[in-house]
Formats: sequence, C-alpha cells, structure tokens
Amino acid sequence: MKRKFHEEFTSLGEVNQSVDTGKRNGIKRILAFFGPAYLVSVGYMDPGNWATDLAGGSKFGYTLIWVLLMSNLMALLLQSLSARLGIVRGRDLAQANRETYPRYINFAFYVLAEIAIAATDLAEILGMAIGIQLLTGLSLIWGILLTVADTFLFLLLQRLGIRKMEAFIICLVAIIGFSFLSEMFLAKPHLGEIVNGFIPRIPNEEALYIAIGIIGATVMPHNLYLHSALVQTRKIKRNPEGIKKALKLNFIDSAIALNAAFFVNAFILILSATAFYKTGRNNIVEIKQAHEMLAPVLGSNLAPMLFAIALIAAGQSSTITGTLAGQIVMEGYLHLRITPWVRRLITRLVAVIPALLVIIIKGEDNVDGLLIFSQVLLSLQLGFAIIPLIHFTSDKKKMGAFAIKPIIIGLASLITAILVYLNIRMVVEQAMSYFDHSGNVLIKLLIILGGLVYIGLLFAAIFYPRMNKKAESPVKVHEEADASFEIKVPVYQNIGIALEFSKYDKKLIAHALGQGNPQSTYFLMHVVESPATRIMGDIVDDMEARIDQERLDKYADELTKNNITVKTKLGFNDRVNEIVRIVEENKIDLLVIGAHGHKGLKDIVYGQTVSGVRHNLKIPVLVINI
Repeated sequence: MKRKFHEEFTSLGEVNQSVDTGKRNGIKRILAFFGPAYLVSVGYMDPGNWATDLAGGSKFGYTLIWVLLMSNLMALLLQSLSARLGIVRGRDLAQANRETYPRYINFAFYVLAEIAIAATDLAEILGMAIGIQLLTGLSLIWGILLTVADTFLFLLLQRLGIRKMEAFIICLVAIIGFSFLSEMFLAKPHLGEIVNGFIPRIPNEEALYIAIGIIGATVMPHNLYLHSALVQTRKIKRNPEGIKKALKLNFIDSAIALNAAFFVNAFILILSATAFYKTGRNNIVEIKQAHEMLAPVLGSNLAPMLFAIALIAAGQSSTITGTLAGQIVMEGYLHLRITPWVRRLITRLVAVIPALLVIIIKGEDNVDGLLIFSQVLLSLQLGFAIIPLIHFTSDKKKMGAFAIKPIIIGLASLITAILVYLNIRMVVEQAMSYFDHSGNVLIKLLIILGGLVYIGLLFAAIFYPRMNKKAESPVKVHEEADASFEIKVPVYQNIGIALEFSKYDKKLIAHALGQGNPQSTYFLMHVVESPATRIMGDIVDDMEARIDQERLDKYADELTKNNITVKTKLGFNDRVNEIVRIVEENKIDLLVIGAHGHKGLKDIVYGQTVSGVRHNLKIPVLVINI
C-alpha cells in the first residue's frame, strides 16, 4: 500500500509548541524560553572536540585559548540565525531547504546531513566507550555494545517531554563542567598566563594546523538543523512583539549555553597546558594518553576518574541531541516519520558497525584515527547547512521585518567563508596524504569525482536561491480575521471506529454516535494480529479472524436495531497501515480511536498506534482516553 503523508509537517511534531510561554509570569515566563540552546551546546563539547583541545594545550600551553573564544563567537552568531529561522518562519533548516531547492539537490543535502549525523554519533560512541574503558577497565568492544542500550534511555526521555529532556541534558553538562572545574583546582594553573592566552597569535605552522582543527570542529552542521526545530517547542504569541521577545530571550539562552561550552573546552585546554605543557610532555594528543598521565602529573587518582566521568557524560548528552537532529533531517527533507526509537536504533547501529569493525580488524590503537575521520566527514557537510541558513534569514520577502541586517549578512558570510575554507583545506590535506601513500588509481579517481560533485553542490547552495527567488509576500505573524466570523459546522457522513474488543468499546461507539447524524454510516473496524496474518495477510481464515468478524457482526446487529447504519471492516497484521487503508478505501471523514496513555516501556510493548495513524491521515481523528 502506498502511504500518504501530510503536506505540512511540523518540526518534532510530538513536542512542537508543547511549552506554553504565555501561561507563565515573571521569571517563570523568561525561564520557559531557556533550554533549547543547552541541547545544542553539548555538540560543542562532545568527545570529537577533546583531541584538538588536548593537542593545543600540550603543545602550545595557553597560547590558543583565543582561538576557542573566536570559534565560540562564530558559533553564537550562526546558532542565533538558526533560532531566528525557526521562530520567525516556523520552519526548521531541513524544511526550508526542501521548499527552496530542487529535488535532486535536496536529496544530496539529505544524504550529506545523514552522513554528518552518523559521523557525529560515531564520535559519541567512541567517546563513551573510551570513557567506560578508562573508568571500569572494560574493553572497547564491550563499551561500544553497551552504548546501544542508550536507545531506551532516549525513548524514556522523549516520553517525559521536552522540558525533562532539557533538564537531563543540563545535568550532564553540569557534570562535565564540575569534573573539569575540579581538575582545574587540582592542576592549579597560573591565572596571568591564562589571560595572556587571549592575545591573538600563531607561533608556527603546527599551531596554525591545530587552530584550524579547533575552529573546524567547533560549528557542527547537525546543531544548525537542531536549533531551528527546538525553538519551535515554545508556544509564543505570533505578533511582532511576541516574536521580538522570543528572539531576544533565545539569544540570551544561546549566549549562556554556548559560553558554558566555551568554558568546558577552555578547561580541557588549560588542564592539558598545565599538566603536560608545563611539565615538558608535549606529545599528548590522544584521550587515553591524557587520562594515563593525569594521576602521576597531578598527584591524585581523582583526576583521571573525573576525566573519564566527564567523557561519558559528554558522549551521552551529545548522542541524544544527535538523534533529535536525525529525526528533524529525515522529516524535513523526506516528509517521512518513523517511530523515534527505531530511528534511534538505526542511527546507532550505522555508527556502531564501523567502530566494531575497525577495532576487531586493526585493534584499539586505531580508535583516534577513526575519531579524526568522523570529524573530516562532519566538515564536508558544514557549508551546506550554513550557506542556505544565511539565504533564508536574509530573505526580506519571507522574514519580513525580522530579516537580518546587511552587517550581520556580511559577518556571517565572512565566518562561512573561513569555516568552509578551513574544512576544505583539511579535507584536501587528508586526500593529498592518501595520494602520496597509495597507488590505487580507482580510489583516486573516486576522490577527484567526489571533489567535483562537492564543489558543484557548494555553487548550487550559494547561487540557486538567488536565481530562483519567487515573488512571495512577507511572513505573516498571524492570519487576518474574517470580519463576518461565519463558521461552517462539519457534517460527518462516514465515521470510522477503531475497536479493540475490550470493555472500552461501548465508550468509543458512544463518542462516535455523538459526532454523527441520522444519515451517517458507521464503520466498525478491527485489526486481526494473529501469527497467521503475519504470513498470509488478508487471505487468512483462522479461528481468531472468524471470532473477530463474529464480534463485529454482533456489534453491528445491536446498532442496526436502533436504526443506525453500520458496516464492518477487518484489517490484518499491521494496525497502523490497516486502519489507514480502511479509512482511505471507504472515504471515512472522521475516525474515533482509543488511547490508553501508556508510558515508558509499556509504550514499546503496546506500540504507538494513535501517533502512527494520526500522522498518516488528513481527516480529523478523535482520540478518546480510555
């Protein structure tokens, strides 16, 4: 059966506008806006950033702290543009791309975004696995396998709501911050030398290379998709004053959260500078090396333990936000929704398999090489997120009075040029290194072809929106009211009732009758889910199917006695697909369905029928809590 999807998709539909900022007063109303940026900020302190911070501190002391500050300011500007897009237009970055670029370019953007998210998840898996190994001594293979279990943690957090998820992430960020702050007290860095690190300077070519790595690893493409969707979880007044206030408070939220991420990265660099550079250990570039050297250098066994705990917290927090970004990308580009835990499991397995293969084939010593490779993959996608973002937020026809000013456009464009150049340079250097040490002509040709496609997509991202601007009216902050205020009351002729053959059936039928009229036809439907239906589908004629049909007929007979027009329909095997099929084939214009309100593990066991049906139908769905 061919599925049909809504023409309009909302970002993170389960939690979209779930936080009502208008029902709060004073400080509570302000705090209601705070949260989205903290989920974004964990991407700036994930395990993939640790290697560059450790290398910068151990090789050049406090000299490159200014690079961290500069990259943080770049991130703040770009994340504020992402939030602006979501608040003003009510679109996430993936949705805006789908509406602007042609199908083939969007498909390429989608594939690159998925690769970037898988690469991000790969870095989080390796970081968590290394942290578990450092803390418990467990092998990396077992640590990686344990990370699959956090699929269920993500599911639980999603069921608790966006505010609970934000609180959990903030707790993890606090653990990371506390761990490194404690390490700072143990290391006792020199404050005056730290202050000198904010003076911009690059000592030599190697320092320039590490600086490029720090900047290139700072802004992560999935965070731009993520932020534009998360800000839409806040329900705001859709008028100029309400939008302006939301933009202001979200900028404050971003400034606080990203500054927290800056301090974490600065703590890592300062710790590395104090513990290693100051003691003459200038070759500490791997996470394991840093962990092993902390205890003898700082004279405390607490230091390596805090380091490992922070690493686990960084990996766990980042992997949750990476999954949300994956959901946003898939729904925005493809208009495709799948069960969140399935999406989570697929993303995790895509990252777990290469990690396991590398460790099994080449051993645990090659893990840091895999981390570097994940950062290279991330860098490839960055331009395709930033360039459209600048186009969308500077478009006066769609953003109206909230379009960004020319000075911001210029600054954002300069940052984009720097980031894209640095990332292209990093990728070219990696490719040239391969060319120097490999004689495989086919792979070299593939690299060249990939480079040409990459440059072509960059040009398309830059110039296509300018060449194909459509004459559209400025963004409307609210619909104009109809002065006559005439309301046409719908009349439902065909009403479907999804029955489960329980004590609640009468309640569902009663609610359905309350929506109809004497001329309405009621379709009693039930889905048979016996083992035989999984193999034979709708041609099955087992005992369960016959009993279910008899029960539907019994209900129909009772209703017919009261002059109610009734038809019965059986579905087979897949509840969601079958209910949708019956509704569409019989032109049902209202569906009544029951919801038990299961939470947590029960929702996994009993499924998400209501959510699946609701997302795949265009008719009204009346959900009855039973």
